[in-house]
Amino acid sequence: MQPDDDVYILYTGDARESAAWVAADLQVRGIATRVAGMHAETDDGLEARLRGLLTRPDDVRSRLVLMTIEKDSMSHSLKLRRTLAPYDESRTAVFRLINASPEFFEHAVNVTPQLLSSINGGMLTRMMPAGHLRIQSSSGTDLEVTVDSSRYRWLSNRGVWREGTFVILPAGEISTFPADINGTFVADGAFNVTAFTRTDARLRDHPVTLEIEHGRVVSHSCPSPVISRLMEHALSRENAERIGELGFGTNVGVQDFIPMNSHINERRPGVHLGLGQHGQKIEVVPYLCEIHLDLITSDSTVTIDGDEVIRSTGLMDFSTSTHPPIVEHEIDDQDIDGDCCGVIAREVAKAKEEYVKSCRVDNGDRGAGSDTVRS
Repeated sequence: MQPDDDVYILYTGDARESAAWVAADLQVRGIATRVAGMHAETDDGLEARLRGLLTRPDDVRSRLVLMTIEKDSMSHSLKLRRTLAPYDESRTAVFRLINASPEFFEHAVNVTPQLLSSINGGMLTRMMPAGHLRIQSSSGTDLEVTVDSSRYRWLSNRGVWREGTFVILPAGEISTFPADINGTFVADGAFNVTAFTRTDARLRDHPVTLEIEHGRVVSHSCPSPVISRLMEHALSRENAERIGELGFGTNVGVQDFIPMNSHINERRPGVHLGLGQHGQKIEVVPYLCEIHLDLITSDSTVTIDGDEVIRSTGLMDFSTSTHPPIVEHEIDDQDIDGDCCGVIAREVAKAKEEYVKSCRVDNGDRGAGSDTVRS
């Protein structure tokens, strides 16, 4: 961020302290920042408040930078998209910080987006052309995976801003949908689930073991009664037994797993399987699930087409690699809009159209482009 950026912070109540830390740091750096609260998940007045808070589109000096800071949620994607529709995307940057906590600042931002981009690029250029992966871990994981990059896109989360996307923090992951996956998976690292829980997410002392046949969990076990109940609760949902994601953590700055149910654990180098909801377009993978449960290993070894080997302990070997270009349907940023059916895209297009109409109406009084969106 630069002194001539127009910077705004939106925070939920559970992230108030983290928002204060960020605002104080920006103030020390001489960057003027406006801070406002929001309710998680449901906040009917958010759009109106934002429109009254944000600099008008024609008055943005350099960039409009919006940070949302939350702990246990990621809220209001559609509201944010609609509110920001009148703004020039090339001069608008949105950073969505989740898992706001001391652990976020201690573990998740120890490396640069440039390094994460290089590591992600090194892994993508090797895995995307592959047809087969064998994935193993020290805890007993042994999976045979079929990869089809011509059909299933890869997501690359690396903390790098790109026009029109949201930057998700913490960063450091690549993932895809496995065309087929079979074998044993032992998660001895941690879990991360899209549900509220204060259960210690670490699994070192009680790993979760899955038996997988053709992309579905056929059995699971865990010596912890608490984690076993969590597994039963998650897998009771329709389509939750499906392996919706094959992911690889790439954030070499995350050295330890933490108790919090968080993306921080998911970003630590290793492999994770996401049960339930996937990250593909709905026309490509035509099912939905109301839950997504990530199970994470403490380490991993990936053998690509029986030849090249990538170890989670050796990701710095890719520190000088180049990230492949972002190409729709092949590689995409992880911006978590949940726009599987194009609803958000249609709503944003509608908001832009309303803004243009409002400019025409007000042109004689205040000049084109000076008004905010009217809903």
